[in-house]
Amino acid sequence: MFEMRSDGESHMDKFIYLDNAATTRTSPAVVEAMLPFFSEYYGNASGIYSIGVKSKEAISESREIIATTLGAKPEEIYFTAGGSESDNWALKATSEVFAAGGLPNRGNKGAGDDSLPVRNHIITTKIEHHAILHTCEYLQKQGIEVTYVNVDENGLVNLKELERAIRPETFLISVMFANNEVGTIQPIREIGEIAKKHGILFHTDAVQAYGHLPIHVEELHIDMLSASAHKLNGPKGVGFLYIRRNLRISSFIHGGAQERKRRAGTENVPGIVGFGQAAKDAFETMEKRSAYETELRDYLIARILKEIPYSRLNGHRTKRLSNNANFSFQFVEGESLLIMLDMEGICGSSGSACTSGSLDPSHVLLSLGLPEDLAHGSLRLTLSAETTREEIDVTVETIKKIVERLRSMSPQYEDFCRHM
Repeated sequence: MFEMRSDGESHMDKFIYLDNAATTRTSPAVVEAMLPFFSEYYGNASGIYSIGVKSKEAISESREIIATTLGAKPEEIYFTAGGSESDNWALKATSEVFAAGGLPNRGNKGAGDDSLPVRNHIITTKIEHHAILHTCEYLQKQGIEVTYVNVDENGLVNLKELERAIRPETFLISVMFANNEVGTIQPIREIGEIAKKHGILFHTDAVQAYGHLPIHVEELHIDMLSASAHKLNGPKGVGFLYIRRNLRISSFIHGGAQERKRRAGTENVPGIVGFGQAAKDAFETMEKRSAYETELRDYLIARILKEIPYSRLNGHRTKRLSNNANFSFQFVEGESLLIMLDMEGICGSSGSACTSGSLDPSHVLLSLGLPEDLAHGSLRLTLSAETTREEIDVTVETIKKIVERLRSMSPQYEDFCRHM
């Protein structure tokens, strides 16, 4: 897979990248847009001199681009260091306000009435990203109560269970737009309608969805939305939190007056510029890119399920991200499969990149009802517009050989075949 160059550095001569849900390649257009803000327009955006003003103008331009993609106002976009920070901010800041008895404006029910009782209850799902789940665990230690709603075997939220979970104390519903492991797209509009009907805030972790699906925050009744640049060919280390105007939630980082005094710290100008360019490119190419990825994804799924016995697709068959395919292979250990794929120059994953190295089975797959052995034998392949059919063919043939080899060494598979 690797060859040594004459200068002693290595490079890959065979490389198929199918882990775009973990991160994407920063596009040349994004890199080009960012470069001047490292060395030419390097001024602090808070400065009054020209190169500082140039940085401030670039931030404003990116904010306008991103707001337009959401049907939002520029002043509703707050730049952060990524999706995890945005998720933390949405949950912790709203909890702080509500636990203190303050009520941010939401719909017509009790809007702005600080005399109402303290509300200390959040509703989320069992398949959220750990940026949400671990934040909820932290908040529970602070006295916030959390209900974790079930999903069905396809990873879809049970809307009736979600609405039944609402109490007078509920102040927030947080449900991811699309799952990072199995790709299932949630009924966001319906969830937003439920939240609005009950006067509850609605936050969605859209890290996997933003740039891949059309999103209009007003039409979907979304109050807060998290996103990250590196999921759509932008740079790592920059994200945003959309906060509906007039929503009174706490500042997350205290210090200077950046981000309208809600998120202090010198702005990551190159990153923000890169995010704006990535968002612009992603939404301009979304329809064509999605159609291409869907066709390639379905081809991959069809080949795997047809040609590898005792395999299954995880997540909804059609209500899924265009680039996501998640499989489980019976009698196969997922970690061994990944290592052997890597040896062949193919990059995939067994689930979320944030849980890489964990020996525990995926909480998402367990929530879908998979037994532990199947959850351990999972493989997530996520495509991009750069993925080719030839690469998919090579990947399928490689997986077939590896699965066959691993099963030949499995006592469980041998016993299974003996009793067939």
